[in-house]
Amino acid sequence: QVQLVESGGGLVQTGASLRLSCAASGRTFSNVGMAWFRQGPGTEREFVAAITRGFTTYYADSVKGRFTISRDNAEKTVDLQMNSLKPEDTAVYYCARKRTLLYGYEHVSATSEYDYWGQGTQVTVSS
Repeated sequence: QVQLVESGGGLVQTGASLRLSCAASGRTFSNVGMAWFRQGPGTEREFVAAITRGFTTYYADSVKGRFTISRDNAEKTVDLQMNSLKPEDTAVYYCARKRTLLYGYEHVSATSEYDYWGQGTQVTVSS
């Protein structure tokens, strides 16, 4: 059984930084892709960033240059460093495990490509 547990969310001001962390349980971690998604109030869940098992990274245009995704296979964690936060970054952030080996932006950004999800951590950016 795979469990994903996010941490690190909080309330910050515009321009601040936060680091989210996702801890995974289960045997398979190093050979799967991982990603972060977010869901704001009244919106659909949207892709934020992904990292493949080969450490290739993908980012949504809205966060490119501000967010960095990383993974530590020994610790079974995937982190999201968020800098220069904006009010529009306010959302619940979810960690997810990719269920297929299909890559490319269209695959890593689709929620249907992920089989396990964490419970989410709230990030609120005040203006």
